[in-house]
Amino acid sequence: MNNIAINNTIRFIALLFLQVLVFNHMNIFGNINPMIYIVWVFLFPVRKKRGLFLILSFFLGISIDFFSDSGGINAFAITFIAYLRLPILIAILRKSDFDYAQFNLRTISTNKAFLFIVTLTFIHHFIVFSLEYFSFNAILSIISNTILTSIFTILISTLGIVLFTKKNR
Repeated sequence: MNNIAINNTIRFIALLFLQVLVFNHMNIFGNINPMIYIVWVFLFPVRKKRGLFLILSFFLGISIDFFSDSGGINAFAITFIAYLRLPILIAILRKSDFDYAQFNLRTISTNKAFLFIVTLTFIHHFIVFSLEYFSFNAILSIISNTILTSIFTILISTLGIVLFTKKNR
């Protein structure tokens, strides 16, 4: 196994256990649980095979669902954002900025990286809360939970990315 595979395996396991053991039990303001496991999607290398990436994302989500007893909601949401990651990257970055072989979230501009993280986080959380409530009558709860949980997830995720990833030049 090469260094990239080892790093991704360690990140997968660490984020799974952090989410299940720490963040699922953290109730900020009574009902906000940051979902930091989606950082794995942000940091997975773009140049790897997309099919493998989608399968691994599904396994991460289904593992979270297994420990959280949430019935596949997280598996669907993380697989969906994993599928949308490349088109969103292409939309945010210009073709001249986007190099598959050298892509690293820490090497692009801070504004573009933040926009990428915010976009995928809001999509993920909207899907999770929409499937959790599964009612048009709860649209205000869905939107408020999406916004509040996204804010805390983005803050913790950004801090973790800055502190625990290398900035390649």
